[in-house]
Amino acid sequence: MEESHNTHNEQGESHSNKSETITLKKDTLWKVGTFVFAALFVISLFTAGFGFKDGGTTGQVVAPTNPSAPTPSKVQVSLDDDAVQGDKNAPVTIVEFSDYQCPFCGRFYSETLGQIEDNYVKTGKVKLVFRDFPLNSIHPQAQKAAEAAECAKEAGGNDEAYWNYHNKLFENQGALDVASLKKYAADLGLNAAKFNDCLDSGKKASEVAKDLADGQKYGVQGTPSFFINGQMISGAQPYSNFQSAIDAALAA
Repeated sequence: MEESHNTHNEQGESHSNKSETITLKKDTLWKVGTFVFAALFVISLFTAGFGFKDGGTTGQVVAPTNPSAPTPSKVQVSLDDDAVQGDKNAPVTIVEFSDYQCPFCGRFYSETLGQIEDNYVKTGKVKLVFRDFPLNSIHPQAQKAAEAAECAKEAGGNDEAYWNYHNKLFENQGALDVASLKKYAADLGLNAAKFNDCLDSGKKASEVAKDLADGQKYGVQGTPSFFINGQMISGAQPYSNFQSAIDAALAA
């Protein structure tokens, strides 16, 4: 962050026949400078001035990679073989690239996802696909959590097992260590031996890496990022923004 500092030089002249320079005392100059700086600081709090940029309330955790090309207005996004929630023939597809340790992803889960599910997924208008985008440099537990969700799908044998485990992870973002990941699988009644072997072996690491690579190819630079019929939305936006984008996709 950059901060601008303004320095003021005070100079005065008398209106007499003789030109004289008035010299301010050091303590007076100090008081004036302190007052000016304090006033500017108060103004900056209300204007976000002096180079401070407010990230806003929606937020987005930025990825450490920079795609070589700008993201087009619409992207043909592959669903890969990732779990689908909702009617697979729904006219609108939302693909989310997300990170289980990302606080803004957690905010989307807790504040917005439920409304999308109630109003669009359960009515057959939208299907949801979750693809992994772990920001390993800042979220050291995100990679293994992503692998665990993939292992849950395999151990449970269906997409429902994946989504149940997905929910468990977002409801317990503060505890994503390996021991906790295994406990969540047991809590959900998954085949513990199959799940633990999958997680310990790193079997799903390549699947997570593919999601990450695809996201970068599509122009994802942070989490969470969404593609609504190929139209990108970045950050944990309010439900109304998703509603507008979904309705536009339905009307197209």
